[in-house]
Amino acid sequence: MRVAMIGTGYVGLVSGACFADFGHEVICVDRDRMKIAALERGEVPIYEPGLNDMVTANARAGRLKFATELAGAVAGADAVFIAVGTPSRRGDGFADLSFVYDAAREIARALDGFTVVITKSTVPVGTGDEVERIIREARPDAECSVVSNPEFLREGAAIRDFKHPDRIVIGTVDARARERMSELYRPLYLNSSPICSLTGARPS
Repeated sequence: MRVAMIGTGYVGLVSGACFADFGHEVICVDRDRMKIAALERGEVPIYEPGLNDMVTANARAGRLKFATELAGAVAGADAVFIAVGTPSRRGDGFADLSFVYDAAREIARALDGFTVVITKSTVPVGTGDEVERIIREARPDAECSVVSNPEFLREGAAIRDFKHPDRIVIGTVDARARERMSELYRPLYLNSSPICSLTGARPS
């Protein structure tokens, strides 16, 4: 499958590298040109055991690429992950979701064909509804489904946590999106990691 990972921070880079290691074609996107240039040179900006070798191997195999332009990556993707930062706001300590919503607006403009848009960033309940509202408002004609797929990665054990999870949590009411997410994570549930699909409510 073709995956666009928006954000190359801890969650985005680890997730993108792991999906590429599963055999998917992944493009990691970030506005920071210096960070992307460094990644293209094989310089990984964060320390995580095994990550440098995984990024290098999958980049050499052509499964993992890096870009600063979101539109091209999204237009060719089957699944688009929003993995941008959600820093605490000054004053009230709540998550600043402006980067998530900015990404949703850019993604909406670039969607082409049925695409699953997945919130991977750490976000409060209701964020998925707002992401979907933003996309529908910007592109009423867009054929997409917004899915929640929270991450449970621990620093120092992130690759193991990604590849050997207790469960894979997917929040969606769309059967087609659920099928695509199952295919994306197929190597894991073949390895006995159950997929917990939450279909009784809208994704958060």
